[in-house]
Amino acid sequence: MEPTIQNEDSRVQKAYELLQSVLVTAETVDAWAIQRRLFALTHRRILIAATTGRFIVIKRKLLGGFDMNDFRWQDIGDIKLKEGIFGADIYLKNFATTDLAVNKDSSNILSLKGFRKEQMQNVYRLAQSQDQSWREKRRIRELEEMRAKSGGLNIGTSQTGIQQSGNASDDSLTRLQKAKEMLDKKLITDSEYESIKARIVSGL
Repeated sequence: MEPTIQNEDSRVQKAYELLQSVLVTAETVDAWAIQRRLFALTHRRILIAATTGRFIVIKRKLLGGFDMNDFRWQDIGDIKLKEGIFGADIYLKNFATTDLAVNKDSSNILSLKGFRKEQMQNVYRLAQSQDQSWREKRRIRELEEMRAKSGGLNIGTSQTGIQQSGNASDDSLTRLQKAKEMLDKKLITDSEYESIKARIVSGL
């Protein structure tokens, strides 16, 4: 159920109407928050929203109209909430990547301050849920990429979790280094790493 906007002033309602107008098919607003007036003395207040597919920031221009920025959930991570006496702030890392790419070195921090606490808490909970979901998807993608680079090392879904295949002439040292890298990235457990190492050393 979408949060209500009925008790807000006309400017906030117009921003919310813009938000509704940019939603794509089947996309819904799950939570939104408006910046408190105390934090908007030198600019127009900001409205943020967590939808089923995006994190959206809408700011009213000084001379009318709105500026809008949106970020896909898969491009956002490391979400933090800070609550103060007068309002709540949210910080999100926006990765300059595409889809599920593993390389996330290029990023910037979105810093949004001074929002109503209860509204921001709802936005934060939804953002955290999305972050956890996409973190797991990225972990699976990293497993697949690491497996492809490891020269035939496969991670299965059985209790042993490990399958090894490929050309017997693969360089054992390279494969062992890849397995150690996976362990360091917490993509496999210690027991899985030891099992992999034992197979490599035995030449299986």
